[in-house]
Amino acid sequence: MNLCPEALNELDALLAEAAAGGDPEPHAMSLSSVDARGRPHSRIVLLKGTGPDGLRFFTNYTSAKAHELAANSMVALCLHWKHLRDGIQVRIEGAVEELSAADSDAYFASRPRGSQIGAWASLQSQTLPARSDFEERIAAYDAEFAGRDVPRPPHWGGYLVRPDLIEFWYGATFRLHERQRFELVDGTWRQRMLYP
Repeated sequence: MNLCPEALNELDALLAEAAAGGDPEPHAMSLSSVDARGRPHSRIVLLKGTGPDGLRFFTNYTSAKAHELAANSMVALCLHWKHLRDGIQVRIEGAVEELSAADSDAYFASRPRGSQIGAWASLQSQTLPARSDFEERIAAYDAEFAGRDVPRPPHWGGYLVRPDLIEFWYGATFRLHERQRFELVDGTWRQRMLYP
């Protein structure tokens, strides 16, 4: 099921407004997942695309977060722009799935070379005995790919979050906020307001 067009349009407009307003990381969002034991985890990732099918982010498929996503595909996202108007946040919930290799390849090719090398060098979420070990791995991969394009590592790629809930929270004085919720119910998007 595609995203509610009204919700997608509002999200895209807010992202553009935050970027135009000088927010240093307008695409930063909290990603919350649950591991196989039911323990929740949150971290900040970057939203790298929106579309009718959902929202995209990229990471290491061997990371702790990837293991959590494999154990439980339901996630929650939250974007917060403290200095936009009187403060705005967007809460999103839904299921996550891996993007196609072609989509991951296309995004990886657009990344700066240093980030591409870093994707090869980082054993994300594993113990790092000393920073020098990581720097040695970076240098080794930089030498390995010298003079040619850096291919996407097989352990790195994207995820697509297919929302079934999107809530827009618009701050107001005296905490009299406005909340607009879009929910997918029995295959149909429905909109309602919530008390703050």
